Amino acid sequence: MATVLMCRRWPRLGRVTAISTTAKSKAEPGSSKSKKEKRDKPGAAKTGTQSGVTIQLLKPQDYRVLYNPAAYAKGRAGSQQHGDRDSSQALGDTFTSLGTAQAPQTFPTASSQALSPVRNALPKPKSSTLLEQTVLARLHKEEAEKEKREMHDSKEDPRMFQKGRPEYRALTCDSAEPAQTLPAEEGDSILQSVAGCEGSPGILRDYFLKLSRLPAERRAALVSDPRFGSLCHRAVTAIRLFSTPDLIQILKACVPLAIPASHPLLNACESEFCRRAWDMGLEQLLLVADCWRCLDRSVPSYLGILFSYANLHWKDLTLPQFVQLLYIIGEGRRSPADLAQKVESTILKHLDAFTLEELGAICLGIFKSLSGISEHVMRRIADRVSLQMEDMSTYALVNVLKMLRYTRMDHLPLMRELGRVIPARIPDTNIQGIMHITLTYSALHFFDKDVLAAVATSLPSKVSYCRSKDAAKFLWSFGCLDYEPPNEEEFYSSLIKQLHAKLHEFSKFPEHLLTALLGLAFVKRFPEELIDFALREEFVQKTRGSKYELNKDLFTLGKSVEIECPTYQGSRLTPQLCQEFTEMVSSFAEREIFVRPEIVEATSLLESMLGGPEYVKNHLILPHTRSSDLEVRLATDGRPIPFNFKDPVAAKKLKDMGVSLTDDLMSQLLQGRAHNQSPTEVGNEATIPTQERGHAAGTPCLGGALSAGATSPAEPKPGLWQAGEVRLALQVSNRNHFCYSSRRLLGLHCLKRRQLRLLGYTVVEIPFWEWFPLLKRTRSEKLSYLHYKVFCPELLTRA
Repeated sequence: MATVLMCRRWPRLGRVTAISTTAKSKAEPGSSKSKKEKRDKPGAAKTGTQSGVTIQLLKPQDYRVLYNPAAYAKGRAGSQQHGDRDSSQALGDTFTSLGTAQAPQTFPTASSQALSPVRNALPKPKSSTLLEQTVLARLHKEEAEKEKREMHDSKEDPRMFQKGRPEYRALTCDSAEPAQTLPAEEGDSILQSVAGCEGSPGILRDYFLKLSRLPAERRAALVSDPRFGSLCHRAVTAIRLFSTPDLIQILKACVPLAIPASHPLLNACESEFCRRAWDMGLEQLLLVADCWRCLDRSVPSYLGILFSYANLHWKDLTLPQFVQLLYIIGEGRRSPADLAQKVESTILKHLDAFTLEELGAICLGIFKSLSGISEHVMRRIADRVSLQMEDMSTYALVNVLKMLRYTRMDHLPLMRELGRVIPARIPDTNIQGIMHITLTYSALHFFDKDVLAAVATSLPSKVSYCRSKDAAKFLWSFGCLDYEPPNEEEFYSSLIKQLHAKLHEFSKFPEHLLTALLGLAFVKRFPEELIDFALREEFVQKTRGSKYELNKDLFTLGKSVEIECPTYQGSRLTPQLCQEFTEMVSSFAEREIFVRPEIVEATSLLESMLGGPEYVKNHLILPHTRSSDLEVRLATDGRPIPFNFKDPVAAKKLKDMGVSLTDDLMSQLLQGRAHNQSPTEVGNEATIPTQERGHAAGTPCLGGALSAGATSPAEPKPGLWQAGEVRLALQVSNRNHFCYSSRRLLGLHCLKRRQLRLLGYTVVEIPFWEWFPLLKRTRSEKLSYLHYKVFCPELLTRA
């Protein structure tokens, strides 16, 4: 037997502790050389009489992405995904779509160690026996059949709701195999007779209906048959001679015939149905729309007419027609604004009559059309689902969760019932269904350890089916909720590996890479090669051109790497970009954050308590974390140190006092510093940067006073300040900083506190569950509370 050698490279992953960064694994050198390799297209086994046999690619790594988006597993999906991945992993990484070979991806040298390994099948030597060839051919056949079963079983039918009522039969196109197939010989006879027939509408209609009943393999060959092309041409020529029912029958026949969406026959049919639409009934209009959906043809003009017609005849809509209309609206990705109110009133009217699958279809249609519904309607839907969740399919349930997430509505009964029902379903749920479940928890800030643990356990065996979007959402969700599962190393390494495998997608979808890396940063994981890729100038430019606002995410990532990865040697954001992002975030903070009542009240009381605005500063110590801090500085004996001379209020108060700010006076103000420091040592301490000084010469600076006319040195580096000084970063939090109805901090705010401590700050929590009730109490009670927080003996002891 021949031996196949494979070389695997593992990506480096920097796992950061509170103090240092450690690179876990480095790629081994010497594996950059490549030999000439022979690749065969997947799906075609070579079982001839050749003496050499090439191992075939049975299942490309990413085939599920292209063929089964937004599908949720049922049955044997989980185990099949795991088994198929194990059997094809060594061979499938060089291909990205079913039946299509793709050239090996090329990446910059700096990140080459992090790329997915390229594992290729080597040709077997000529001594391969006939037995080996037979075995390989049989394995190929078995794998191909297994692949087909998985593709079928792992996707729940999005049209399942249509099977709940017989009325849907008149509104939908059944794309299932015909009950009675037509012999292939009869199909040939029909095609032979096309040339000699008169081409009456009735005969042409019957030809299409009969051909649609041919065996699947025979139908697949029809489109390229010139005789079938002649039949289509005759139909196009006679298009206006068909009655509306006959034309609908021809369109329905096109579905099993798999007519391409751009075929001239479909062009003619669309134009004709648009012309006749106002003379058709709503049932016919919905049926035709369903045919277009089955043919995967975009028909915006036809849908516009359908929606206008439905709007005029809204009172005549039956319940199945209404649900089918919402299904069509969702698949068309558009919803007329004038239907929104009518949709909501109809949902409330029939809420108790809908089946659970119909409720799922309604939510999916609204979600896909981005039209949204009111919180009241969504709450009514959630009320019913929470009572009957066990009877609902996972697919329909996930669709409800999408809408719940879209409306950002908290519904505690539903989430609690979900936590009871969904963990047992996770292993049998498709990867994208799991992603939407996980994303619902993170979007609503709802922490459920059992659900997240079930997701983490199931994910590694299915990770190869993740799109770049899926992997990013998983990492974001776990990071946002600050949860590291029991199998954290397996969980994170599998997702990071998938990010490397999808690296080529991030040029088109840069938002997914930033989402993933931020989720990792929240839990102190910094994959250096991916970070280097994300902070390169060419990638930064792609983020700037994105339709999404990615500047804040890029800023958070870049600054977090600076603080938490001191040994990182890769790409970084330019100082100009950092300054631009800082100004952008600061401007937002001045408008939206600093003016919040709880922060304004705390700032005012601290100023009164400490002696003036120069003793407290309401600002962003870490602008990239997007939340404010109240900074206070204390000497070792507990006395506050003035430092906020940039604040216009503080500067005005000092000026109005009429006191000359001499060196002697400033020495008295700064008595808190160590008296045994030499002048040289004082001069070497960090100082307030130029832009933070007051307008008058001689404004005091950290570590000592400047003489009149002197200029401030460069901005201090984080963590360098007066010896013995304690810098407090008071966090006036609100509910949005924590998981729902808990005291568990979200990932971004955990990251912020971690980085403040790394820079030497002492973090002092002023949590909302303590501070908000005090806002209604007396001034003395609030001052007492803040005094306890600032002058806590433990803080000074720690310093």
